[in-house]
Amino acid sequence: MLDYQRNDTYFAQIADGLETIGAEELVELGAVNTRPIRRGIFFQADRTALYRINYCTRLCTRVLAPVKSFACADAAAIYRAARSIDWPLFFSLDQTFAVFASTAGSTVPHSQFAGLKLKDAVADQFRDGFGRRPNVDPRTPDLWINLHLEKDRGTISIDTSGGSLHRRGYRTRSVDAPMQETVGAAMVRLSGWDGRVPLADPMCGSGTLIVEATMAYCRIPAGYLRRGFGFQRLPDYDQKRWKTVKDEADNRIRKLSDRLIYASDIDQRAVSATRANCKMIPHARRVNVLKMDFSQIEQLENRVILCNPPYGIRMKGQERPDDIYRRLGDFLKQRCKGSEAYVYFGDREMIKRIGLKPSWKKPLRNGGLDGRLVKYAIY
Repeated sequence: MLDYQRNDTYFAQIADGLETIGAEELVELGAVNTRPIRRGIFFQADRTALYRINYCTRLCTRVLAPVKSFACADAAAIYRAARSIDWPLFFSLDQTFAVFASTAGSTVPHSQFAGLKLKDAVADQFRDGFGRRPNVDPRTPDLWINLHLEKDRGTISIDTSGGSLHRRGYRTRSVDAPMQETVGAAMVRLSGWDGRVPLADPMCGSGTLIVEATMAYCRIPAGYLRRGFGFQRLPDYDQKRWKTVKDEADNRIRKLSDRLIYASDIDQRAVSATRANCKMIPHARRVNVLKMDFSQIEQLENRVILCNPPYGIRMKGQERPDDIYRRLGDFLKQRCKGSEAYVYFGDREMIKRIGLKPSWKKPLRNGGLDGRLVKYAIY
């Protein structure tokens, strides 16, 4: 029996700072006994909930099913543990696999070397049994295998998501340094927006916040456009149960109300990208996307405003960051009365430039940026 089958325990990877709301979302999707740690959440789930979590989670990036835990005194222990697993249970010789590894205080300090030992063990098992080795595909393998080493313990897991869940599939067009989809979804959730008032993004970039808000309101599963999931490689995969889960989620999708979501950007490339990405999602074509500098907007009163102002390489060829944030603060004060604004600061130094008193600040990482999401209540 595989480790995850003994007690239906899994591990969800999630961005640093999202562990608490991620655990809340997992419970909503059917998980029990959640235990958040840094950048992850242990939880229990039956197969129905596991399938639903992978299909519907907006915040988690991967869900791992532990296959084998072992004492790891050295690299040889990785090889022995991996060789003891019956890999043809998960994929065939003509299919591909890939390994991703992490280490934390282990006697095997280099994750690439650790991953290589696991890869060799898998390949050697097939070679000994079938006379040749399966191919490795580091981009789109049929099976993702995870190795995590922490101190003197190791865990080998199957990625039940089949690749990072932040890749929703709607981003056909982009701009420089786009916001990660899971971070955009976190902003929507932390704002508490439920569609009772309109939502606007006056600096929409490639439209990540707008599309994530549309998907949340319309109850479109985050995995709606994905072609497959890693849980379909598990030996206890139940196709009938997966179809039931998918049908139930898809049947909850609802239309987007007219004029509920508004987007604009000064850059025509951004506007074109947002429009193209909205076309990928059911009902998102109804989002109003305009080419306009936010200072030209007459008013955005009594609504929720989400925005991710440009920073870093997104500032190329534009005005100074100080000036943009100062103008944004003036715009919010003068033309957005009765609204709540949620602004993501990739550069935390800019928080003081906006000239508004925050209601709260929350750490929120976007890729390698240790940013802050800041709420402003505008009276």
